[in-house]
Amino acid sequence: MVGAPLAGGPSTPALTAAVSNAGGLGFLAAGYMLAADVEGEIAAVRSATERPFGVNVFYPARDEVDDSALAAYADRLRGEAARYGVEPGQARWSDDDWQAKLELVRRERPAAVSFTFGCPERQTVESLRAVGVAVWCTVTSVAEAETAAVAGVDALVVQGGEAGGHQGSFLRDSRQVVPLLPLLADVARVTDLPLVGAGGIADGGGVAAALAAGASAVQLGTALLLTPEAGTSEPHRQALRGDGPTTLTRAFTGRTARGIVNRFIREHEQAAPRGYPEIHYVTAPIRAAARATGDAEAVNLWAGESYRLAREEPAAELVERVVADRRSA
Repeated sequence: MVGAPLAGGPSTPALTAAVSNAGGLGFLAAGYMLAADVEGEIAAVRSATERPFGVNVFYPARDEVDDSALAAYADRLRGEAARYGVEPGQARWSDDDWQAKLELVRRERPAAVSFTFGCPERQTVESLRAVGVAVWCTVTSVAEAETAAVAGVDALVVQGGEAGGHQGSFLRDSRQVVPLLPLLADVARVTDLPLVGAGGIADGGGVAAALAAGASAVQLGTALLLTPEAGTSEPHRQALRGDGPTTLTRAFTGRTARGIVNRFIREHEQAAPRGYPEIHYVTAPIRAAARATGDAEAVNLWAGESYRLAREEPAAELVERVVADRRSA
């Protein structure tokens, strides 16, 4: 059982440690953070558990963007920003402190490092494995799985279209997502690497189905968002207690992600261009201000399709319950 890295707030050292202490493998999300801050979170995890854990790092993929479309979208959001008393952020690209995070992982040597949005070249993979860090890569297609296998990774996190939050796809981010079970079967036909099934898994039946489809392990993400250890904001928690539909959207970050439908998505999705992390930086002040006022209508409410199965219980109890349910299933 793997605890997904939940970047942007929900990931906390307490959550990572709780999953690992329950016999799973907790992952700390390093996305959107400076390496120096991640170092402090790693220390906090180690103070709370002696068990293995992993760190997730965003691969700095740089896709082609339409600067005029980015500018037009930022201008469109000026009224949205004024509603919350802020200005839209600046559309810019960032490598998310890539090199410093690689150096940190080599130095701190967690049990595993996983990559999202792309796969490092073989030299980087080998440098991590040489210091005892297992390398995982998130894939959303057979082609991505083949690329990661050639790079020499140790395992693949196979992410189905049911997953909440960002699709971990490589360049040319697409909304043509594949459900987890057929994707697992397809990937299993082209590689012997261990597969970690991710996307829409929240109970023992989902675990059993993923294992039957070829997974060696499963990853829980949305299921952890209501645990007390998660740093999930209150408006996000309130939305997770509801029953609204989810959808794939680029409106918040410029990259395809699944979240609960709210006003922001309804009003801006059709106009949102592709451009990550440029759009992420444009909307960040708006989302922060809405979150601070408790207004869920302009917050990215990331959630997988099975989010209604999430329970408000300690993370360790959740992991133990799902494992027990899987045995019954």
